[in-house]
Amino acid sequence: MSDWEIWLVIGVLALATAAARSSFWLVGHHITIPKRVQEMLRYAPACALAAIVAPDLVLVEGQPLLDLSNIKLVAGIVATIFYLLRRNMLQTIVFGMLFYTALRLMHVF
Repeated sequence: MSDWEIWLVIGVLALATAAARSSFWLVGHHITIPKRVQEMLRYAPACALAAIVAPDLVLVEGQPLLDLSNIKLVAGIVATIFYLLRRNMLQTIVFGMLFYTALRLMHVF
């Protein structure tokens, strides 16, 4: 691609993003979203986060690795168990990162 094509793509994507984000502000009061759709949208952030985090936990060098040598997966499972016991997200993040760091520093796996 040439430089002008790259800048054109960036400009079009910026306009598309601005149009998509401002559309609710411009016509949001004219549109009513059904209650069922509103209930489903509550789960969108959690689904997006899972879609970002899950591949990082499971993939090692582009290949799925589902055993104890994958310390990211082990730390993720332990952090999930911690969250289920404590129900505190900030503590879970701190605990998960400390556990992951400890596994990396111990060179056990």
